[in-house]
Amino acid sequence: MPVVVLSLTVTAYVARPSASPADASAASAKHRRRFTILYIPHYNDSLATALPMGEYRNGDKVNTRYATMRSILIINPNSTEAMTDGLKPLVEMLGFKDTAHTYFTAPSGPKSINNEDDARESVQHCLPALRRELEKHDGFLVACYSQHPLVPLLKEEPAIKGSRKPVTGIFEASVAASLQLIHPEEKFGIVSTGKVWEEILTDATIAFLGTGADAGKRFAGVETTGLNATDLHDAPAEEVRKRMKDAVKRLLKKGSVGAICLGCAGMAGMDKMVREACVEELGEEKGGQVRIVDGVVAGVAWLEGAARSGF
Repeated sequence: MPVVVLSLTVTAYVARPSASPADASAASAKHRRRFTILYIPHYNDSLATALPMGEYRNGDKVNTRYATMRSILIINPNSTEAMTDGLKPLVEMLGFKDTAHTYFTAPSGPKSINNEDDARESVQHCLPALRRELEKHDGFLVACYSQHPLVPLLKEEPAIKGSRKPVTGIFEASVAASLQLIHPEEKFGIVSTGKVWEEILTDATIAFLGTGADAGKRFAGVETTGLNATDLHDAPAEEVRKRMKDAVKRLLKKGSVGAICLGCAGMAGMDKMVREACVEELGEEKGGQVRIVDGVVAGVAWLEGAARSGF
């Protein structure tokens, strides 16, 4: 279906209130600001990378830094398309309309990443295909809640390293966000899936913080549901709810927990049941104050800022 794009160009200038028409005309030539406003009915993602964001003019000079739409690639390193689809509402909810969000699902390999071996195996299925995408995007999010090897490997790629393109994983993004959100006397913790992740994510957090045994001052630990990533959507809803809430309550019992990270990309959208558990365990007031950090949201938000600022 054809798309009609209506464009309106507005030129504005600022002059002193007492300026004469001649002075105002001179000011207009010297300090002109020109904006292009686009109205696009039935906007869709396929247009995202093709549409200009507009120009900023100062006289004859054009700032082209934001002349094209930013693009962030969100990478699901397992081969389950449904998990990728589950991330999209979270990203759309953020409302970053000036950024295109593209999704990548592993073309083959593990259906669910349930341990470090699965994570390592997923690299060989993802990296060759990802290398063809690196020039097209401005930031990259690895949507697997682990210290996934794709994060450092992508940072080493010439197309990323040479252009200082930001890369993060949802694990790293959630931990960093939690530390900034909580009070210095509070801790953050992680709720994840299978029991194997308790040790893996504890070690990963200590390594990420670089604090050794002192991580306990800010890190409450990891509690798990006993379900894997696909079980979160395939198991009976009441069973998932019970296990999630039980894990949250065990974590809160460790004391002074100010933030809880959702430790699996498959937990997208499960923040409500986490909040219910917080309120049941701590009461309405204190339970409502606990931060619930989704790594996908934290990662996309951080990449948006990093891409805009050019760090």
